[in-house]
Amino acid sequence: MKHSAIFTAALVAASIAGSTVSAQDALTGVKSLNDRIDDITTAANDDLESGNDANRFGFSAANPGWKGSLAASASATSGNTKNRDVSIAGRMTYGSGLWSHSVGFAGEFGSTDGVNTKEKLFGTYEANRYFSDQVYAFGTGRYTQDKFGTLEKDAFIGFGPGLRVLNSADTTWRVQAGPGMRYTKTQAGVETKEASAILSSRAWFKINDVISINNHTDVLSSKGSTVATNDLGMNYKMTDTLSTHFSYRTEYNSKPADGFKKTDDTIGVSLVLGF
Repeated sequence: MKHSAIFTAALVAASIAGSTVSAQDALTGVKSLNDRIDDITTAANDDLESGNDANRFGFSAANPGWKGSLAASASATSGNTKNRDVSIAGRMTYGSGLWSHSVGFAGEFGSTDGVNTKEKLFGTYEANRYFSDQVYAFGTGRYTQDKFGTLEKDAFIGFGPGLRVLNSADTTWRVQAGPGMRYTKTQAGVETKEASAILSSRAWFKINDVISINNHTDVLSSKGSTVATNDLGMNYKMTDTLSTHFSYRTEYNSKPADGFKKTDDTIGVSLVLGF
């Protein structure tokens, strides 16, 4: 009985201590900083993975059947201002024989003092049909609705063939292109429907077991404008636990909004250390 009482008391003390620490973390700002650390870590790992391009080698359909994930978050503040924020996101993949499908969706909602200030909805769909290690067909679509953005609605759908021009253990290059249709609607209610074309290139080159280089290019062209991005990156694996990704990203818009330049350049460095 004595040992049982001691054990129970220890559990209660640990529970109280844990609650106290949690409260202290929130009060001192430690919790918010830890959340930010998680965000930065996730972004850095995403940079490394995008440099690797998981689809660069041969037939790569999704695992058979359904697989997916779902995340949601909510926050509220009161006092000087009343803020409400809710977000939800999910992704599902489905593989069946030579076909693979991927569906993603997200929503962000917010208000300040009872007035809606954020209302965004996103949706994406991608499909691939593999004919061989070199030839495949793709279909892609996206939809964005932003009640408080420049464009209330922005949607695109396209499809076409894909080809792996180079496909070896050290050098891969795949290109895909096809026609599409883009639809936009401004907050003023002006709607635009334009035939468009999409061209994408993915190149990856392994210099040695430590260094690899990638170059990703996407061009979306329509009568209204041409938007292009080029992302040049280098992955440097210094040790089994330390990796670095350097990137130089260029974004081009042939008809930017008034007061904006046609080109934006971004230099980035991501460092991931595991131990």
